[in-house]
Amino acid sequence: MVGNNVSHSKRRTKRKFLPNLFDKKFYLAEEDRYVTLRVSAKGIRTINKKGLKPALDEAVEKGYLKSY
Repeated sequence: MVGNNVSHSKRRTKRKFLPNLFDKKFYLAEEDRYVTLRVSAKGIRTINKKGLKPALDEAVEKGYLKSY
């Protein structure tokens, strides 16, 4: 997304709104291995709520991931 930085004098300069991404390691207990994912802050909250395996299965089903 793009927008403007607006100073006190109302001067506008272009800026970008970037997603809040993290490279995070998760332990996948079903396969006894670690998986490194690049996820947003909201994605981390979703994984904490649903669990890693259901969240990964849903991401593959929706097309966000090809495999893990």
